[in-house]
Amino acid sequence: MTTGGKTSLQIRALQYLAKREYSRYELEQKLSVHEHSRQQVSDLLDQLERDGYLSTERFAEQTARIRRSRLGSQRIVRELKAKGVDEHIIADILPVLKDNDLETAWRIWQKKFGAPPVDLKARGKQIRFMMSRGFSSDTINTILSQADREET
Repeated sequence: MTTGGKTSLQIRALQYLAKREYSRYELEQKLSVHEHSRQQVSDLLDQLERDGYLSTERFAEQTARIRRSRLGSQRIVRELKAKGVDEHIIADILPVLKDNDLETAWRIWQKKFGAPPVDLKARGKQIRFMMSRGFSSDTINTILSQADREET
């Protein structure tokens, strides 16, 4: 079925992209559940990339910018990899992510805890929380050391 020269697959893809950015892998997964061949989907994705509607680089930058305030660079990188973003694209945005890790970690730690851990159990809880948010052990140790210094 076509509408104004566009197939139902094209229309569906453009509707997805109108709502938010997608990686090529992610959009391919969404479109392949419909009754179309892999070749049709692949050809359409190639066309969308040529026309500038689909950009994995733009998706990666937007995802990093949105998730930055709540997550550390390690978690963002894991999410990007899971959504099919190539290593070279991740490598391009990683320096910016890592530059802000300490500041982001401090803000998140302050909001969640606000005070240094009183015992080993509380310390473990804070470390696990910060690790689940995607911060490195070096960043977490720096935050906890800074919190201890400010407390005294």
